[in-house]
Amino acid sequence: MKKSKQYDIRIVQNDTGWVAELIRRVTTKKTVVTKSQGGFTTESDALAWGQDEVKAFTQKRHLNKSNKRQFKQHERKQ
Repeated sequence: MKKSKQYDIRIVQNDTGWVAELIRRVTTKKTVVTKSQGGFTTESDALAWGQDEVKAFTQKRHLNKSNKRQFKQHERKQ
């Protein structure tokens, strides 16, 4: 079974332009919009913004987990 991504990008066109949404998969049936930005003139601009945000968001999340794990190890040593 292939594991799906927890974070993904959704691009939507509305009357004023394109909207990029960073979505997070909560359960197998439920997704939540974590962050969104609109006003893009082209779909490629919205997609580029979304890809950058996914990278930044996952890196920050990974660092948070790493810092917590290291802090717990530090507490155990004391």
